[in-house]
Amino acid sequence: MSEVEYVVEGAVAWIRLNRPEYRNAQNSAMTYALDAAFRVATDDDAVKVIVLAGNGKHFCAGHDIGTPGRDVDKSFERQAVIWWDHVDKEGGDQRFARESEVYLGMCRRWREVPKPVIAMVHGACIAGGLMLAWSCDFIVASDDAFFSDPVVRMGIPGVEYFAHPWVMNPRAAKEFLFTGDRFSAQRALELGMVNQVVPREELEDVVRAMADRISAMPRFGLALTKKAVNQAEDLQGMRAGMDSVFGLHHFAHAHNAEVSTDSLGGLDAKSMAARNKEQAGE
Repeated sequence: MSEVEYVVEGAVAWIRLNRPEYRNAQNSAMTYALDAAFRVATDDDAVKVIVLAGNGKHFCAGHDIGTPGRDVDKSFERQAVIWWDHVDKEGGDQRFARESEVYLGMCRRWREVPKPVIAMVHGACIAGGLMLAWSCDFIVASDDAFFSDPVVRMGIPGVEYFAHPWVMNPRAAKEFLFTGDRFSAQRALELGMVNQVVPREELEDVVRAMADRISAMPRFGLALTKKAVNQAEDLQGMRAGMDSVFGLHHFAHAHNAEVSTDSLGGLDAKSMAARNKEQAGE
């Protein structure tokens, strides 16, 4: 089964994360399949708009830190950064090389796709799932969607693509991170993190109609407008801020490796999910 499904309907390319049995946890195979799909959509002149969605009950439950398909030790052809391979390295060298490519580097690469990208989010959008949604130009969420970044529980200051203060606001970002709480779709809308919240059964129809409206615009005009807004965000410090936090992120990994059993503070997918559910009252 392919980790990503790619279908073109009219002027819209639909890219769907396709590991539903693992709540679309993002391993490297999915990362590179997603990158390939974005590249195909970019090169297809008939495609005007891209939609990123997830198959199954959830958009994306985060990075793969515990499924049978976890492929942290597997080498892929690097696309996002010019850096050495991580597979024969150790410690911080290994983690920095891999995460520069598959996490921060890939999300920045996708943010620069010169076509409008809509994230269609339902169910869980957690940690690494946030990075995928935040790389898109805007987010339409179903009313059952929820968002969280609980990695502070590991002693780590947020996911690698640290867009938190820009996609909401600094005080909300601190609450989001300090508590690890789930923000509902409505709360995310109030904070400006998502553009629209719609009933789950209407989600795809609303996104389809929006994509069709956007596709009526001239392609080059859309590309320049996207670049203009992205440049404005970067002038507000987003890119430099992410670089600085990426260093703190890896300092946290190194600290965990020294004082705990591993770079994740001894937490795996099951224990993280259990603690998150406990805090959410499930």
